[in-house]
Amino acid sequence: MMLTDLERCLACFPNHTIVSNSDSLRNDHLNLTVFGPGWEAGALMGAMVDYWAYTGDTQWVNVTKEGLLFQTGPNNDYMPPNQTMTEGNDDQGFWALAAMSAAEYNFQNPPSDKPQWLALAQAVFNTQAARWETQECGGGLRWQIFTWNNGYDYKNTISQACFFNLAARLALYTGNQSYADWADKTWDWMESTDLLDRETYYVYDGVLASNCSNITPYQWTYNAGAFLLGASAMYNYTTGKTRQIWRTRLDGLLNGTMVFFQGNNSDIMSEVACEPVDLCDVDQQSFKAYLSRWMAAAIKWAPWTSGRILPLLRSTSIAAVSTCKGGANGRMCGLKWTTPGSYDGFSGVGQQMAVMQVVLSNLIPSSADPLTTQTGGTSVGDPAAGGQDISRLDPFTTLDFLAPVTTSARAGAAVITALMILFLIGGCLFMLVDEQNEKTLWQMFLGLGTATKPGGWRDTDQIKGSDTLGGLGHEPLIGCSNIPLTNRTNRTGDSMVIKVHHTTTLSSDQGISPTQTMSRQLSWKHAERRNPQIIVSKYWDGTSDDDEQRTARTSGSRQRLSKKQPEMLRD
Repeated sequence: MMLTDLERCLACFPNHTIVSNSDSLRNDHLNLTVFGPGWEAGALMGAMVDYWAYTGDTQWVNVTKEGLLFQTGPNNDYMPPNQTMTEGNDDQGFWALAAMSAAEYNFQNPPSDKPQWLALAQAVFNTQAARWETQECGGGLRWQIFTWNNGYDYKNTISQACFFNLAARLALYTGNQSYADWADKTWDWMESTDLLDRETYYVYDGVLASNCSNITPYQWTYNAGAFLLGASAMYNYTTGKTRQIWRTRLDGLLNGTMVFFQGNNSDIMSEVACEPVDLCDVDQQSFKAYLSRWMAAAIKWAPWTSGRILPLLRSTSIAAVSTCKGGANGRMCGLKWTTPGSYDGFSGVGQQMAVMQVVLSNLIPSSADPLTTQTGGTSVGDPAAGGQDISRLDPFTTLDFLAPVTTSARAGAAVITALMILFLIGGCLFMLVDEQNEKTLWQMFLGLGTATKPGGWRDTDQIKGSDTLGGLGHEPLIGCSNIPLTNRTNRTGDSMVIKVHHTTTLSSDQGISPTQTMSRQLSWKHAERRNPQIIVSKYWDGTSDDDEQRTARTSGSRQRLSKKQPEMLRD
């Protein structure tokens, strides 16, 4: 094996910073920031799992584990709130495939309070199986999850490829036939729409949901690779005639992938749809990483393919490493490998990952076989995982960030609510208390019931001199012209209280100057000693008219008045 070439390629990565827009996962040698939960970030985590599985180097294990767990989302199905608005089925699928690799290779399991690799893969499968849509084109997954995103009306092949790949590998890992049934269903749909050519085994880009015959004929390496690995898993899972069917399909896919090998000997991988004309976008610059990864992995489940696959990967890895001479550090890799020894000036995460992956693939013969639950796989599964996001039609809101409400939280909320009610009632009672009233608080509280009875609160806006008090038939207020009310007349038991705030001119026949102005306030307190506030209260003691007494209070003093005395006193 080309150990020198492998070491040279891996040397491209330790000092390379991956620019991103989410939290950094730092290491002494690598500033690795996972750039959102976009599909390429998930793909990179899958590459790091492969790196550990093929080399045994553990220095990146913690970074990789943190990256895989960071974007699981509140329902542990790789639908995180910071990306769900724009997340596609293919984006989610790449994260699931990385988790599936972690389960198959017995990558270090997460803590028990975190979602486990197998359960994460199952959660994504469950959410996507629920999105299988038959109204348009008889089946398939839409590219986008939510209706408002551009591409919702497109059924792209990579979404189907990831789903097929995941279903086939889950069937092999768990032994559950229902996953295999979905893999069969997806393959059949691809053939029925001609997205997968039955003769050439070319895999095309996708189809418009509104016009199922309008196929986009581009061929991308990652589409072919995803179906290739899924087919090898189905070959390994099945038996008898069914296994032979999958062997035929696997051979056909290998034939179809030859379109991606160019150069003088047709043995160097190329992204033929965009690379020759320099039109590969950022996504497409990484596609060759996945064909390399999945071609190598297929050897483990379909060993007879190694004679065809390994020579292609070896020649490609030599050509790829020879381009890693760019950038300020002289180690950045180019996109075009078909011109060995030449750096084309295009570098980035995709190119670095692609070269690393194709070089690592040469170690597949000496690496451990992927595991299943029957052969030593330890990852814990959950067949019902992802149920909370099944058929979700809207993105996450702030409520989705909150932890589930516990019994103790409900009890605490009940206590707080009760205390708030008590404070509210206490505040209301405090506002109603007359601190100079001789009655107890409980008596005053019981007296509130009369407020709704006849003779209770007076509904007029003002009391006039000719009015009787509270409708009880007593004499009118003597010497008063119109008195605007600031509180209403209240009858409590056998007593009656009038509180008015007014400025009034008393008649001269009461011995007071017609220009004398008198102020009455609602409160018994004196706001200012220099401007005494005069409060007039009239009590009905329940005696006969002949024995009727009136009591007036001014500034806390009490005087006995005869029946015909004026009821307004100056302080």
